[in-house]
Amino acid sequence: MYFSISEEIRSTCPDTALGILHYRASVEQNSPELLKAFEETMAALASSYQMDTIAKNPHIASTRGAYKALGKSPHEYRNAAEAMLRRVVKQSGLYHINNVVEVNNCISVSSGYSIGSYDAARLKGSVELRRAPEGTHYPGIGKGSVNIGCLPVLYDTEGPFGNPTSDSQRAMVQEGPREILSVLYSFDGPSGLTPWLERFAGMLRQYCGVTDIDTQIIE
Repeated sequence: MYFSISEEIRSTCPDTALGILHYRASVEQNSPELLKAFEETMAALASSYQMDTIAKNPHIASTRGAYKALGKSPHEYRNAAEAMLRRVVKQSGLYHINNVVEVNNCISVSSGYSIGSYDAARLKGSVELRRAPEGTHYPGIGKGSVNIGCLPVLYDTEGPFGNPTSDSQRAMVQEGPREILSVLYSFDGPSGLTPWLERFAGMLRQYCGVTDIDTQIIE
């Protein structure tokens, strides 16, 4: 599947890059081993961050800067990595969905990159990261209509389906054998993506039984 970044995003946020993993997985409930690794990671993060230091993570800070540049309040619409880290530091916990989403969230809060995982079978044609027009909405996962206007949003030929704050219901990853695209959103360049793509792939192999994983970086 071909990915690109729109000229508007490139000119407004010139350090935008996408890290992409493409793989097949048996999506299922979390194993005890994965849950244990996840909780250990959350405990370590809770002790290493305070509420006022979360926004200083360079990947979170650059995402906040991109939102502001595109016309979206980073305070009213927190990116997913920041929002999850705030829950971790407040000891509020994170929801457990399935093995792929668990790995997705573990890498996101560990790195500071917001990450979306999408069911490739629900996507059509090429994919482009664009600034959504003001007033654009879509049905979000676990919530009603989400205002995605002015956010950096992934579009296929069917319309918008994902962004660094909240993904759409259309391409959500559900249980069963799936072809999946996981996207790391970077707004501070591509240089930090490779080690986290490798770590993501390693966790998919260890906890989700994934064997073949294609990775690429779009800038």
